[in-house]
Amino acid sequence: MKLTQVQAKKLWIHAQRLDVDSPFGKGPEATKKAIEHLGYVQIDTINVIERCHHHILYNRIPGYKRSDLHHGQSISKSVFEYWTHALSYVPTRDFHYFLPDMKRYQKNPGQWLSSVKKEELNKVFRLIKNEGPVSIRDIDDDVLVEKKHPWGSRKPSKKALQLGFYSGRLVISERQGMLKKYELTDRHFEWDKKPKAATPKQINEYLLERALRAQCLVSLDSICHLEPGRKPIIRKLIETKVNSGDLVQVHFDNTGKDLYWAKPDDLEVRLPDASDRIHILSPFDPLTIQRKRLKAFFDYEHRFEAYVPKEKRLFGYFGLPVLKDDQIIAVLDLKTDRQAKELLMQKWSWLGKNKSAFNKRLIEEELHRFEKFQLSSC
Repeated sequence: MKLTQVQAKKLWIHAQRLDVDSPFGKGPEATKKAIEHLGYVQIDTINVIERCHHHILYNRIPGYKRSDLHHGQSISKSVFEYWTHALSYVPTRDFHYFLPDMKRYQKNPGQWLSSVKKEELNKVFRLIKNEGPVSIRDIDDDVLVEKKHPWGSRKPSKKALQLGFYSGRLVISERQGMLKKYELTDRHFEWDKKPKAATPKQINEYLLERALRAQCLVSLDSICHLEPGRKPIIRKLIETKVNSGDLVQVHFDNTGKDLYWAKPDDLEVRLPDASDRIHILSPFDPLTIQRKRLKAFFDYEHRFEAYVPKEKRLFGYFGLPVLKDDQIIAVLDLKTDRQAKELLMQKWSWLGKNKSAFNKRLIEEELHRFEKFQLSSC
């Protein structure tokens, strides 16, 4: 099937639920539905503005509150943290797809965590079992060692907690800011026993379905983001579904040598009419995180310049793409001054021929709303 580039963009934006006002409703249930639809929401520690996991949800839930995500993680327990392409919030319903990775960590912790001693691991398990959820700050009896990495810790218990987490025996039960509290997994979810681990075939089906749901038009790169080793088996799965009529190959301008597929019914969906809706997107938003895909659909190459020398930056330290309907029209470099309680404009960069008083007014209106969210306490 052949599409125009505009049609392709609109289908992806619709799959991301960025073209309607309240696609998931409101409150904690909306947060649960949003994460289940997207498949995961990336977590990041940079806080020059609101952290990206809250920012991503804000763009899809107009009345979003940070407490809604806390509710999902710590009270209803409808989401949990684990590694996708990065550390992310993931629907608890999908826990069994991650169990094989957890079991691999139990057998082979990898270079970073292999130095954890059995007695260190037993120590944190025993402490949590007896005293309930703990953070690294709660552990004050470690024999301190020298740091071997800037992000490391002098407390050996930190790596022990991380190994317990990646091996699935511990779960992050709560975040206080970015401080993580760890709990025994089975006790947190009140499981008598863990769910049954998904098979390799079920995991591949899950990855394909997750991508189709959140992207509509998928490629091997977009399904296997940062996991290129999966491409051969995913390609075979796609071929099977094309032969059965469950998927159709799609072409649009800018695809180059990349192949895209979609569900036939998803290509027939009725899309909302064009609007003047504005979204100030996180650089880690699902719409922007895959830079090659973003360029193919939007003719826009996003640069994350936080680690680029100041004199070489084009858009600024923390540039945020501005989506208007189906176009990225500007990039804003923002910073939140929490002490002065204001959102600061570091740099405003227009893209293409999109500079106009009308567009500027729309962006400024969204900036006022965004500032209120940045400075709200809940």
